[in-house]
Amino acid sequence: MTVTDGSPQSAIPPVRRLEMERPWSWLAAGWQDIWQAPGVSLVYGAIFCLVSFAITAGVLLADLSYLLLPLIAGFMLVGPMLAVGLYETSRRLERGEPVTLGSALFVATRSPMGLAFLGVSLMIVLLIWMRLATLLFALFLGTLEFPPLSEMVPTLLFTANGLLLLIVGSLAGAGLALVVFAVSVISVPLLMEREMDFVTAIVTSIRAVRTNPKPMLLWAWLVALLTACGLVTLFVGLIVTFPLVGHATWHAYRDTVGR
Repeated sequence: MTVTDGSPQSAIPPVRRLEMERPWSWLAAGWQDIWQAPGVSLVYGAIFCLVSFAITAGVLLADLSYLLLPLIAGFMLVGPMLAVGLYETSRRLERGEPVTLGSALFVATRSPMGLAFLGVSLMIVLLIWMRLATLLFALFLGTLEFPPLSEMVPTLLFTANGLLLLIVGSLAGAGLALVVFAVSVISVPLLMEREMDFVTAIVTSIRAVRTNPKPMLLWAWLVALLTACGLVTLFVGLIVTFPLVGHATWHAYRDTVGR
């Protein structure tokens, strides 16, 4: 790995060039962190599993089942912010500091305002995505009422307009997710650990992705795959996959940004 950056006067942290296979080592390091702090990591994952159950139950009880698929997809957009406690756990393990569930749930970040601004930005993106999903539904299925959950999958898979909606919606969601990934993959752990404004953190994250497009695309694919595995198992898989991705993201940050 080599370090690359712009001018020496730039406040942007230096970014390393990564080898293509580095994301696999991040996963290995993340798995090791889970084994070093299984109680904290798995309880953290279980909390988000239960929260996902509660949100899903609320959506169904409110007869808003049409929001379920966009919300599940939207989880990918806000996931980096939700994993801050896992980044802190990995940081403590790295430094040999004590690890507790309290330290994971109540993180004293170095740039709280920057992290707050970034969190609000990601929430706005989530709201835009929800609105976009609703508009796409109206565009392809007209003024029809949203079908119940039992009919939603057949509508998407076995009707022409449903298939078009699925394809266009997936492409739009994937594009939005890639933008969010580029913005947040490095910036969230960076703001958690260092005192920095959120614009500089975002520029650093985008520069890291632009400098290492292939390994970062591989990492984005692995994150999406592991998150999807957690979601399709009725959220039970999140107990393991969410902490794994969270811990591994910390090691991705450590590997990419010069100290």
